[in-house]
Amino acid sequence: MKKIFALVSVALVLVFSLAIGVSADSHMAKVRVVHASPDAPAVDVYVNGDLTLENVPFKADSGYLEVPAGTHNVEVFATGTEYAEGSAVLQADLTVEAGKAYTVAAANTVDALEFMVAEDSMEVTEGKTKVRVGHLSPDAPAVDVGLIGGDALFSGAKFPGITDYAELDAGTYDLEIRLPDGTQVLPLEGTELAAGTVYSVFAVNNADALEVIALVDYEAAASPDGMPTTGLGVPADSETPWILMLGTFALFAASGLVWKKRFQE
Repeated sequence: MKKIFALVSVALVLVFSLAIGVSADSHMAKVRVVHASPDAPAVDVYVNGDLTLENVPFKADSGYLEVPAGTHNVEVFATGTEYAEGSAVLQADLTVEAGKAYTVAAANTVDALEFMVAEDSMEVTEGKTKVRVGHLSPDAPAVDVGLIGGDALFSGAKFPGITDYAELDAGTYDLEIRLPDGTQVLPLEGTELAAGTVYSVFAVNNADALEVIALVDYEAAASPDGMPTTGLGVPADSETPWILMLGTFALFAASGLVWKKRFQE
């Protein structure tokens, strides 16, 4: 009996794991929010009318949030402002696809606030690294990013924009942000780009105080999908309950066990 119970327990764990995986893969996307407006105050972010992120300061990011695939109403308010539909300082309908990841940056100056949305890469060749650059400094000119005194990896990056990814050999690079004429704007010596990792490097703040935010988009060794998540909800038509029920009944039938439960008031 102990052997049967042990086998049933193991099988149940496998069924639960499979069910959760199927549900997540079938219905969920990942979204990361970045506050990149240099003169905007801390903000509260509402998704579909629900307070999702609170008191987010300049240069902060939310990490990846797990959301149901589909279209979501995203609204931004100055922290402490009472929520009222239609009064957000920034609002957009964001459509996300299951199994994909996105970065949503609130960029530009507070009087011209806008969303920049980019799809994030969740894959990289084994032993390689990937990186992209986002120009989110509203008053900075077009810039190049490359090796100090060497070739440019990204040329002519303009505000507001996020480049495509470049796949590189993993290693430590002495990089710089520079003007097209070669004048250095910001040195980035000792930039370590690890194997199996995907990065986004965003240039933020005003031109006279330029700085970078470096975020990890994907890390092969971190988890099965490379990203931590927190929940914003699950799809209403989730398949999980049905998979769990079918798997449980099948396991008990195969083991020959019958459970009876009495519920008392």
